[in-house]
Amino acid sequence: MTASTYVSLYERRLKLVQDTLTDHSGLSAESSRALAVHVLGALDHIPERIR
Repeated sequence: MTASTYVSLYERRLKLVQDTLTDHSGLSAESSRALAVHVLGALDHIPERIR
């Protein structure tokens, strides 16, 4: 039997943004994660009908 680990939708989105920032900038993984948290926070405050 294999064990599976639950990963929330937020964590998946965070990882996507973090990886994008890391790949396209000179930021470290730690810095890109911190920035990704702020980016997602800003995006989540934009009303869906405008996004």
